[in-house]
Amino acid sequence: MSKFQIDIDFSSIELNTLDTDEDFKREAKTLLPQALQKLGESVGEQTWEELQKNLKQVGSKSKGSQLEKRKFIQETGRTYQRKASSREKQELEDYIVEQLRNLQNQKGR
Repeated sequence: MSKFQIDIDFSSIELNTLDTDEDFKREAKTLLPQALQKLGESVGEQTWEELQKNLKQVGSKSKGSQLEKRKFIQETGRTYQRKASSREKQELEDYIVEQLRNLQNQKGR
C-alpha cells in the first residue's frame, strides 16, 4: 500500500509518447503541483476530522460548517504545496513516475 493516498489525474498524459526516463520525469514534474495540492488536502481532511473528534471528546458542541471545512482543507492543500520539503517533492515525483510506468504497462505498450 502506498503512503500517498491521492488520486492523480493522468488523463492528459499521452502514455504512448513516454519512452525514456526523462520523458517520465518531465511528466511527473508537470503533475507535481497538482499532486502536492491533493496530498495537502488529504492531510487537511484527516486533520479536520481529528479536530472534530477531539472537540467532541472534550464536550464542545461547536462543529465547523461544511464551508469552513472546505476552506480549511483547501488552505492546507495550498500551504502543503508551497512548503513541502525537497525530499517530499522528490518522493512524490518518484511515485508519479512509478504510477505512469504502471499505467503504461497496463495499457499494453
